Amino acid sequence: MPLVSMTEMLNKAKENGYAVGQFNLNNLEFTQAILQAAEEEKSPVILGVSEGAGRYMGGFKTVVNMVKGLMEEYNITVPVAIHLDHGSSFESCAKAIHAGFTSVMIDASHHPFEENVALTSKVVELAHLHGVSVEAELGVVGGQEDDVVANGIIYANPDECEELVKRTGIDCLAPALGSVHGPYKGEPKLGFVEMEEISNRTGVPLVLHGGTGIPTKDIQKAISLGTAKINVNTENQMASAKRVREVLAENPDLYDPRKYLGPAREAIKETVIGKMREFGSSGKAE
Repeated sequence: MPLVSMTEMLNKAKENGYAVGQFNLNNLEFTQAILQAAEEEKSPVILGVSEGAGRYMGGFKTVVNMVKGLMEEYNITVPVAIHLDHGSSFESCAKAIHAGFTSVMIDASHHPFEENVALTSKVVELAHLHGVSVEAELGVVGGQEDDVVANGIIYANPDECEELVKRTGIDCLAPALGSVHGPYKGEPKLGFVEMEEISNRTGVPLVLHGGTGIPTKDIQKAISLGTAKINVNTENQMASAKRVREVLAENPDLYDPRKYLGPAREAIKETVIGKMREFGSSGKAE
């Protein structure tokens, strides 16, 4: 099955009360694990690629070709989108689009509102020309992801959210409502009242960044209020690293990377399958 944009899969998820997971790629094993999990669970899936991870893996084209090659080898039949996570500039988004990404996020949330609108509109114009979906962000999601560091959390303004969607034509919106990138220090407190208002006023699928560590009841409530995409990376990274440590502790003389990265891949796959079931996307690609 060819790669697809996020538009149809997220609209379908919003209409039917589930969310599609975005699972970030960090290397070959992450990509294998996430695709295998999606096929086994018959779930649509979004492969997130940050700018830093893209550089680490050899560039956007390398990532696209790796994904396409694996999809062919594994005979993947479920919808798969490759999404630029936290694109920092128009140039970065354009590069991803021309490399074959089917979706991009332009993160201009740290700019003044009018600049965010102008930059996002420019990205939407190019992306839609190529059939590529666009995600934008408002407010500040706390914590750190890759090159993106945010101190403190600033809730998205519902008026600005409505205006941004109307003026730019984005396909989905990530309003900052209390989630953080990376592990939580304390209990997550999501702004559900604001989430419901933003969902009703914009009409587009909402995106929840920092999906690791949010209790299932809060995930389910967010989905019921129009959240159709949930991003997960830290949890997969932690599961992978934990497994590598265990294998090397049990076998201190081990040096063949396949012998410890293979088990790490299985740990990622198990984590992704658990998330797909939690988000309700399992079986939705049948």
